[in-house]
Amino acid sequence: MRESLFNLLENTGSLSTEAVIIRLFAAFVISIFIFISYRLSHNGSIYSSKFNVSLVTLTIITTTVMIVIGNNIALSLGMVGALSIVRFRTAIKDSRDTVYIFWAIVTGICCGAGDYLVGAFGSAMIFLVLLIFGRIKNDNRMLLIVRTARINDQKVEALIFSYYDKKAILRVKNTTEDSVEFIYELSRKTMDRVKSDKTITEAVYEIGNIEYFNIVAQNDEISS
Repeated sequence: MRESLFNLLENTGSLSTEAVIIRLFAAFVISIFIFISYRLSHNGSIYSSKFNVSLVTLTIITTTVMIVIGNNIALSLGMVGALSIVRFRTAIKDSRDTVYIFWAIVTGICCGAGDYLVGAFGSAMIFLVLLIFGRIKNDNRMLLIVRTARINDQKVEALIFSYYDKKAILRVKNTTEDSVEFIYELSRKTMDRVKSDKTITEAVYEIGNIEYFNIVAQNDEISS
């Protein structure tokens, strides 16, 4: 019984040098598609070239680990134990980055196990999905930020209500002894549909005693 268990733990798959090179090369080729997909679906300040290069490296590293582990149960258990104590504290700015990390890992596992077709076709499908939907941004929300004297409290609220009715939601109202600050949230469509001879900016400043009035478009490049 002990000998059988020992043989099972020591069971390793022998790979030729050619097979190792092919698996690593396949991982590199597919990781280039991951690199291109990330570059196409990210633009502006949210794009990180270092993170993109890390995705290519992560794919090759995962493939290498899979080649080393093979069907060796002892190495598999040791690798799981080693990875369980690693803590990753890198902040993810975009939820799509998590998808790319899993994509790189899964591709590395497929190539390391020799399932090139699974890795290639799976990556092709993910590439098409991210190419089509990857540029979707959450930039539909607008913020109106007004800071004025406290005597204009009701005037500002009445003005915003007259322009946007109940579609402008009051999110924050900060007050001091002398001033008050409003932060309204509304959609871009609601803001564009307003028909008036005066813009909202002109109407706000006509109230008087306005310290500042800001219009902010919330999108993926503005991290909270």
